[in-house]
Amino acid sequence: MGLDILGWNNFFRQHMEQLGDRELIPCRVALEHRNLYHVYGDPGELIAEVSGKYRHQAHSRADFPAVGDWVAVKQRPDEEKATIHAVLPRKSSFSRKAAGIETEEQILSANIDTAFLVSGLDGDFNARRIERYLTLAWESGVNPVLILNKMDLCPNLPEFLSKIESVAFGLPVFPVSATESKGMEVFGNYLGKGMTAVFLGSSGVGKSTIINTLLGEQRLKVKEVREDDSRGRHTTTSRQMILLPQGGIVIDTPGLREVQLWADEEGLKKSFQDIEQLAAQCRFNDCRHQSEPGCAVKMALEDGRLDPKRYQSYLKQQKELKSLALRKNQKEYRRATREWDKKVRLYHKEVKRLRKEGLL
Repeated sequence: MGLDILGWNNFFRQHMEQLGDRELIPCRVALEHRNLYHVYGDPGELIAEVSGKYRHQAHSRADFPAVGDWVAVKQRPDEEKATIHAVLPRKSSFSRKAAGIETEEQILSANIDTAFLVSGLDGDFNARRIERYLTLAWESGVNPVLILNKMDLCPNLPEFLSKIESVAFGLPVFPVSATESKGMEVFGNYLGKGMTAVFLGSSGVGKSTIINTLLGEQRLKVKEVREDDSRGRHTTTSRQMILLPQGGIVIDTPGLREVQLWADEEGLKKSFQDIEQLAAQCRFNDCRHQSEPGCAVKMALEDGRLDPKRYQSYLKQQKELKSLALRKNQKEYRRATREWDKKVRLYHKEVKRLRKEGLL
C-alpha cells in the first residue's frame, strides 16, 4: 500500500532520513496487541515487535509505539515480520493519564489531524465529560470536532445543541444518526486522502457504528446499550487504525469510562475560555473569585451568565492539573536521581578498575 495513503509526508520523511540507516523502512502502527504491533507499509501488513535495545532504552510507557505512530523497522527476510528500531517524532498525540495510581501517560492515538468527540443524544449525554475531552484535545494539538450521535432518538434536539454550545465556543458541532445514515456527509470534510481522525467517547455512544457506516459494511462489532441508563458495554477492546475505501484513516478506540487528564493549564484555558475571559476582568490580578471585591467571575455566577456546574468543573480540572504537575515533577526527580546514582556507581567502578591495573 502507498505510504501517501497512510499519511506519509515531508515531516516524517525528514526524520526518517536523519536515522541514516538505509535498511530501515517506514511503517505505520495500525494495531497494538500486548507486545506485538500490526504495521502497514510498502511491504503490506507486517507483525512487528520492538528491538531489545529499544525496550531497554525506553523510560516510560509513552516511549513505546502507539496506534498512528510512524516507526522505522527492519523486515525479517522471507517473513511477514519486522523489528521496530525507532518511533519517528509525533506531530500530535491524544493522551490521558493511565488508569491506576502510577503517574503514566497513555497515548490513545498519534499523528492525528482531527479528534471526533462523540456523545450520544440519549440518557448518557454529559456536558461535564465533554469538557474533559476538550481539555485533552486542546493539549494534543489536534482539531476537536463534536459529534452528537443518535439524533433519531432525541425528541428535543435544539435543547441539546444549546447545552453543547455553552461548552463548545465556536467549535464544529454536528448532530448525526449513524443507524439511519443521516448527517454522515460531514465526515468527508475531515477525511481526505492521507488524513487521520480518531473517534473518542464513552461506551455506547456509537463510535463503531459510525465507522461501519463510513466503511459501508459491518466490520466492527457493536452492542446494544442498556435501556436503564443508556450505557454501553466495551465492544471495541483495542485501538485500531482503519483505512476507509473513499480515502482517509480513522482510529477506533474503546469507550473511556474514566477520562483522567494529562495536560497543562494551557489546555484548560482553551477549554474554559469564557471563565478565563471573566477572570481577566476581575479588579485584582490574583483574584481567587471568593470574597474579593470587583470579582467578575462571582458577579457572573450571581447574575446567571456563568453556570455554577461549569465553574465547579473548571475548579475540579484546575485542581487535578496542579496535582498532576506535582506528581510529574516528583517522578522526573526520582528518575533523574536514579540516572545520577547509576553514573556515580559506574564512575567508582571504573576508578577502582584503573587503580587495580595501576593506571591511576
